[in-house]
Amino acid sequence: MTYTLAAVVGVVAALAIDLLVLRTRLVLGRVFWLSYAIILFFQMLANGVLAGRGVVRYDPGAILGPRVAGAPVEDLAFGFALVVTTVAVWSWLGRWPGLGSPSQRAVGGGQGEVGQPLGRAAGQRDAVEGAQGRLGEVGDAGLGPGQRARADDDVA
Repeated sequence: MTYTLAAVVGVVAALAIDLLVLRTRLVLGRVFWLSYAIILFFQMLANGVLAGRGVVRYDPGAILGPRVAGAPVEDLAFGFALVVTTVAVWSWLGRWPGLGSPSQRAVGGGQGEVGQPLGRAAGQRDAVEGAQGRLGEVGDAGLGPGQRARADDDVA
């Protein structure tokens, strides 16, 4: 299998995972593409350093030929597939009831006793609820009467 074919398979698989398997539909949103532009800049920077210094070399018969920042265009496809798959799985895991968002699991860490969902420890929960109370006191611009912003709300 050529590098080009592997890149195409990676992109198709990533899109299938996002759109059909997990149904996170990230690639249909503007936020994903804005975030991906930032990631792409740093990917090209790293590609330029690695390929430009000869750390990574490519068989000319296995790639299309055009290069971006010193690396074959196929590297952009692989990077895209990696980002889409990783973020889709991360988002999908955040949908499971009782698990909280992925960031809460990373901070709250660990599984409690048998049958207990992952989440924040009691002390962490108190600190977050205290911070949420202060947030409500400072002001919740754009929210209706009696509504409060929550720490885990997405900001768009």
